[in-house]
Amino acid sequence: MNLFDNPRALAMTRRHFFRSSGFSLGATALAALQADDARAAGGTPNGDGAALPETHFPAKCKHVIYLHMVGGPAQMDLYDYKPRMLDFYDKDLPKEVQGGQRLTTMTDKQPRFPIAPSKYRFKQKGRCGMWMNDELLPHTARMADDMCFIRSMHTEAINHEPAITYMQTGNQVTGRPCLGAWTSYGLGSLNRNLPAFVVMVAKPSNQEQVQAISARLWQSGYLPGEHAAVSFRAAGDPILFINNPPGVTPEVRRTTLDGLNKLNGLTAAELNDPETKTRMAQYEMAYRMQASVPELTDLAAEPAKVLDLYGPDVRKPGTFANTALTARRLVQRGVRFVQVYHNNWDHHGNLAGRMPDQCKDVDQPCWALIQDLKRLGLFDSTLVIWGGEFGRTIYSQGGLTKTNYGRDHHPRCFTMWMAGGGSKGGAIYGETDDFSYNIVKDPCHIRDFHATVLHLMGIDHDRFSFRFQGLDQKLTGVEKASVIKELVG
Repeated sequence: MNLFDNPRALAMTRRHFFRSSGFSLGATALAALQADDARAAGGTPNGDGAALPETHFPAKCKHVIYLHMVGGPAQMDLYDYKPRMLDFYDKDLPKEVQGGQRLTTMTDKQPRFPIAPSKYRFKQKGRCGMWMNDELLPHTARMADDMCFIRSMHTEAINHEPAITYMQTGNQVTGRPCLGAWTSYGLGSLNRNLPAFVVMVAKPSNQEQVQAISARLWQSGYLPGEHAAVSFRAAGDPILFINNPPGVTPEVRRTTLDGLNKLNGLTAAELNDPETKTRMAQYEMAYRMQASVPELTDLAAEPAKVLDLYGPDVRKPGTFANTALTARRLVQRGVRFVQVYHNNWDHHGNLAGRMPDQCKDVDQPCWALIQDLKRLGLFDSTLVIWGGEFGRTIYSQGGLTKTNYGRDHHPRCFTMWMAGGGSKGGAIYGETDDFSYNIVKDPCHIRDFHATVLHLMGIDHDRFSFRFQGLDQKLTGVEKASVIKELVG
């Protein structure tokens, strides 16, 4: 094409030309250097569309299934055993333990802070000797040696909105890419017929206090739009608008897309707009998913013994058991990152009435997911993560009886666990005081958690960035983050 026939080229000044050329040459040189570094370290080749041709070093896992318990599970009722609290029943939390820490507006005006010991039975499980609630989590307790526990997770966020955003994106401010989007961007796709990043929201059996969550949690932020999650629905079509409208045949759809892609191709060639290219890729992915998704979501194809493994709720669309099995089917087909949200863990009151329902929803399916991954040879290459956005207080919010109590938000310490994907089974990291209120050994910040997850995927968090608004943006931010080596197998 003649240069003078392109009005955009005519409008480009010499300064614009050298600036854009400089970025292009710099990006090319950087990519070449990163590829050389990866090869020198024996990195793992990545999938289609990956920003990193190879991982920085050999990846221990290829897939992630992140099970997020929305609301913040009470660590002292599940995984952080505090038997001394039985002697403190209904006594006020000592001021020296509280230490002037920030409280929410829901409890900061309480006249008292009565200590509520857990009413549930704990036992030491596995060779690792982890104390676990085997009354509400009998299935999960059976696999203690497959799990690594972080009992010293902490965050600065004390309310749900910033806390869950922080946990998912590494920043309390919305608009950043989430962990799944970073994974899709860095590692690329292993199946051209399915997205690299999928999210599902499981419906809890108890609906007493469901937190609002939205697509901002699984967005791509400043990364290209194709790295945002595709949301799978519990009812109706698994993906919104995946089926053709009445009267539109697959042939008509294909012809329409071909024509649309030609028009978008002209725009992309003229303006080099990345979002136009993203739109073209998403249209093609949607077309391919029309064939791949119905087969994926048809659980009837699973053997009866596998369905029984997950429990009776697995046949009910939208339940946690159903989403857990779907998550396994997704990673089996090459999906990089699957995010599952399970709601109603915000136990400000009636904990004894709600916690059993929550645990029943997730206990057997979590155990079944691990066994199922092992059965298929996927456990070593799939990292399973379980946890919430913060913990709960040892003192009761509102009234306190020997049979019931509530707990407020507590960001200073909470428990998460991981299994498979190169994590160290049976490891226990971190320790809290007798009140599960302060960390006394080996703290783990959200940044450290993210750095560790990226490390298991073969990514050095300090060398994994995206240029935006003049800065090299990272999931772990600008503050120091450390890989927790004790959690790596």
